Amino acid sequence: MIFVETKIEGALIIEPERDEDKRGFFIRAWCEREFEQRGLISHFVQFNISCSKKAGTLRGLHYQVPPHQEAKLMCCTKGVLYDVILDTRPKSPTFKRWLAVDLRADTYKMLYIPCGVAHGFQTLTDDTEVFYPVSQFYFPESERGIRWNDPTFAIKWPETGTLILSDKDKNWPDWSL
Repeated sequence: MIFVETKIEGALIIEPERDEDKRGFFIRAWCEREFEQRGLISHFVQFNISCSKKAGTLRGLHYQVPPHQEAKLMCCTKGVLYDVILDTRPKSPTFKRWLAVDLRADTYKMLYIPCGVAHGFQTLTDDTEVFYPVSQFYFPESERGIRWNDPTFAIKWPETGTLILSDKDKNWPDWSL
């Protein structure tokens, strides 16, 4: 596994090393020891699968506040998505910065999202699936969100025509601390 630092403190792109021959390929998608050696959260309590039927589906931006903050490890298993993270940690040197990464099923590249960083994604193909473990159980009282088009952050999303959002994600209030 190749761990690549990003411009968001603690967030990493993880590129699997591919062993290929005439039968196909093998990649190691998870190694607890390598995560622990890098000081990353390596204990996940829930594994989620999200499937979006249509390109242009936008989910997020979501995060949980203490004491239920969660780390995530995002992997696209079918299709392509534009994955966005936003640092909501006031004491972080990258506070209020955002980063976008294309995750594609054909590369198995992953994005490690540390605690306190909001996350959302937009699907770029129909029938996109995402598999992601999280380090904390879901607690509705700790859930927070940032609207995808909040002017405070000016996140640049792909132009895909009509966006498909949940009512909850459409109506998050403007950012405030």
